[in-house]
Amino acid sequence: MSDPWSYREDVVSDPTMSLVGYDVEATDGKIGSVDEQNNEVGANYLVVDTGFWIFGKKVVLPASTIIRIDPQEEKVYLARTKDEIKDAPEFDENTYKDTAYRREVGDYYGRFPMP
Repeated sequence: MSDPWSYREDVVSDPTMSLVGYDVEATDGKIGSVDEQNNEVGANYLVVDTGFWIFGKKVVLPASTIIRIDPQEEKVYLARTKDEIKDAPEFDENTYKDTAYRREVGDYYGRFPMP
């Protein structure tokens, strides 16, 4: 995967579509809902509130982790398991927009093969 921060061409026809409030599904079940979305070209990501799954936590998911968006069901489907997401770099409200954190998250997800 060359750019973790861009949507796959077969996933989204309108990258400006708001996904805030959509449920988020890992390959093995629901992980939470979209709390925030960044649609900046080359810097697309979702911030997901994991709710009770990882109580009180949020995670950053680069756009490349998304394999399908269903606007009718308001769901985002990921190519990652719950454990892979749980093991990602820790979300920090103060640093999640920083270049160093984005590099760490991009490197983490970049080591997984895409389906």
